[in-house]
Amino acid sequence: MLKTPSRYLPTPRAMRGLTLIEIMVVIAIVGVLFRVALSSYQSNVLKTKRYAAQSCLMEYAQYMERYYTTNTSYPMTFYGASLTTTACSTSLASAYSFGLSSANHSYEITALAKGAQLKDTNLCINLSLSQDGTKYPASCWP
Repeated sequence: MLKTPSRYLPTPRAMRGLTLIEIMVVIAIVGVLFRVALSSYQSNVLKTKRYAAQSCLMEYAQYMERYYTTNTSYPMTFYGASLTTTACSTSLASAYSFGLSSANHSYEITALAKGAQLKDTNLCINLSLSQDGTKYPASCWP
């Protein structure tokens, strides 16, 4: 009887590969890491848009004050203060709609969240700024 030399037979160590369970564990870990990274990214996008809206509100307030210095009253609409051409209102059109409530010597500018921005913190969905510098909600402003 002839014996086959052992060097030609594959050893159990050489035949070893990844098992299905090992592959599933790796996929699960990658999935968890992806989910954490995605939620963190989405949260930062919401915050960035909120800060941009706050910047727009402050820009609108500056326009209102400039209008007041020349006309001794605040405009009743954004159109009266030539605010329709501001870049921030067009860049944030998908996330916020801006509004103005104005009386002769006071105003309040609001930014109302819409679309994906509604997933922002409940308190920070609607932002406002008035002529006396009152920012609402105060916890959402830096």
